[in-house]
Amino acid sequence: MPEGPGIPEGPGTSEGQEVAERRLHPVTPLRRAWAPVTVIVGWAAHDPRQAQEQLTRLTTATLLTGLAVLVAAASVYGFLAWWFTHFAVTDTELRIRTGLLFRRTAHIRLDRLQAVDVTQPLLARVAGVAKLKLDVIGTDKKDELAYLGEDDARALRAELLARAAGFAPETAHEVGEAPVRPLLHVPPGMLVVSLLLTGATWGSLAAALVVPPVLWFATHSLWTVLAAGLPLLGAAGASSAGRFVNEYDWTVGESPDGLRIDHGLLDRAHETVPPGRVQTVRIVEPLLWRRRGWVRVELDVAGSSNSVLVPVAPRTVAESVIARVLPGATVPASLSRPPRRAGWCVPFWWRGYGLAVTDAVFAARHGLLRRSLSLVPHAKVQSVRLTQGPWQRFRRVADVQVDTGANKTVTARLRDAEEAAALLYAQADRSRTGRRDAGPDRWMAS
Repeated sequence: MPEGPGIPEGPGTSEGQEVAERRLHPVTPLRRAWAPVTVIVGWAAHDPRQAQEQLTRLTTATLLTGLAVLVAAASVYGFLAWWFTHFAVTDTELRIRTGLLFRRTAHIRLDRLQAVDVTQPLLARVAGVAKLKLDVIGTDKKDELAYLGEDDARALRAELLARAAGFAPETAHEVGEAPVRPLLHVPPGMLVVSLLLTGATWGSLAAALVVPPVLWFATHSLWTVLAAGLPLLGAAGASSAGRFVNEYDWTVGESPDGLRIDHGLLDRAHETVPPGRVQTVRIVEPLLWRRRGWVRVELDVAGSSNSVLVPVAPRTVAESVIARVLPGATVPASLSRPPRRAGWCVPFWWRGYGLAVTDAVFAARHGLLRRSLSLVPHAKVQSVRLTQGPWQRFRRVADVQVDTGANKTVTARLRDAEEAAALLYAQADRSRTGRRDAGPDRWMAS
């Protein structure tokens, strides 16, 4: 959370007007109370031998007394942290005041908001509370308010988006949450099959089953086996069960403030793809998905952690959703391959590269087994570069790279050198024209 220098302010004044400050949900102290416990656990993990020695010296009465003191200290800390945390929505910003000894105030400008998401971890769902996460232009991580009542979180989200869209403060409460039109829902069965047909799932599982026995026979060291086997098991779980839990009940809907994404089996997330902030769309086709015509759609959004738009869907359905993210853009039906002499630079794999430039997007493909087609709107291209190594110069080919506002680069590899030079200048012109003709990025803007 970006923090200011702790400037003293009145209890809610903004440009001479009174602003009501609010507190978080009363269940929040339970979340904050874990801080003292975490310090002790961290000390024990840092020096487990000394921690064990200290525990063996203590009597049962001392342990119970220490536990009671720890619980009391954690409770007091959680309560004070909650009591001294306030937030308020003014005409121009969301203000968050925190701190026990050192007061800090974060000022989040509403016109810099690009996404407001509601997330509910499993225990939060049981308690009926939610976490509000805010993506702000120019920051690397999301600010958050944790926790609010579920209804309060949704109401505050709607109010922030309404004010960010330019509605007057006195009418922002009346706007309410924008209506949503369903676009896509991923059935659980399709999600399970897609995971079973993903090479990463079987590759990580095979590594988790093969590597530990090999290490045991080579070293006969249990610690070596655990050190290598546990991360591999974790990777196998993350690529299969973890993805299923996270992407379960994936739903995409369209609203005036962007595309809404709801998903999650245990932890529910309600995310928003902000309008006009999508820098790149990637269509991913694993090898075993092609026979079924399935694809995965990923995003690069400036300043946002949203990275998946569609976990799995038929290509035609996915392209219809892409059309809502990139208005006026269509996925190229065919792409041109590099010249055959490019095979001297990248044998065999050069066949997976491709390029197409339409009136709306710069499209570059790479990969043979796992194809990935990147679509960059011309208006989102920040810079264009031509790169050419010594061997590429000898074979008369070059790479054309376009940089986006999400600090990512899309490369059209191994193009004919003359084609690449012409593409360099043509793409620079298209980018200037695209930025000039691009529509507004404001919320709910038409």
